[in-house]
Amino acid sequence: MQLRFTKMHGLGNDFVVVDSLSQDINLSSELVSFLADRHHGVGCDQVLLIEPPTQPDIDFNYRIFNADGSEVEQCGNGARCLGKYVADKRLTGKRNIRVATMNSCMHVEILDGNLVRVDMGLPTFDPLKIPFKAERQSDRYTIEHALGTNEFGVVSMGNPHAVLVVDDIQSAPVAQLGPLIEQHAQFPARVNVGFMEVVSDAVIKLRVFERGVGETLACGTGACAAVVVGQLQGLLDKEVTVQLTGGELNIQCFDKDSPVLMSGEAIKVFDGKIRL
Repeated sequence: MQLRFTKMHGLGNDFVVVDSLSQDINLSSELVSFLADRHHGVGCDQVLLIEPPTQPDIDFNYRIFNADGSEVEQCGNGARCLGKYVADKRLTGKRNIRVATMNSCMHVEILDGNLVRVDMGLPTFDPLKIPFKAERQSDRYTIEHALGTNEFGVVSMGNPHAVLVVDDIQSAPVAQLGPLIEQHAQFPARVNVGFMEVVSDAVIKLRVFERGVGETLACGTGACAAVVVGQLQGLLDKEVTVQLTGGELNIQCFDKDSPVLMSGEAIKVFDGKIRL
């Protein structure tokens, strides 16, 4: 069979977007890994599957698969690409849509040009819900691993994130420390690991080691998580520009009980077909 897909990216965080509204497709973990393979498949960080809604107040269902075939709960850059995709393909005439993921619902607003804004919902700090093994909830935690000890903040933006503050983003040991924290026993579902350099209270630099993928050029939920943790620790203002390797995102969060708003570009690269 042939599978139709669209290659897209949000600040270099790239996706294979598959529409199951017009074609019958069952994405096994093996098929996801094949599509994500940059040598034998299409190549991407994540595969996104758009499905018909299962609730009356939802426009689309949205599933996210990492390059290793594992299904995950949330992807902010992917949500922007989904909004751009359904608008470009005229699958909806709305400029504001509601999208259901594995564990949450999001509002996606298609703006002018390639800009898309996503209401990412409320951050979650309860360790049990993240999930994260801790005796009590705190703004800062300490973790021990093979390379030593680190202090970090933890939050869920629909998926779990650990955020470390570093002095210099370029010299941060992302490749060495990222996998150790991602797979640490205190994170039962693994974790995305953000390395944040605070430039000012309105600007940060960020690199993210994503679970099941490795370091990516950008991570939307990681940007939201970094800003929320920075605000909780008294480092950041209510509106922050996040400078990632692939580009910039604008993140707004007015307090810890407010939804996090993320704005940035979503780019179509090409449409394609691949024989399975």
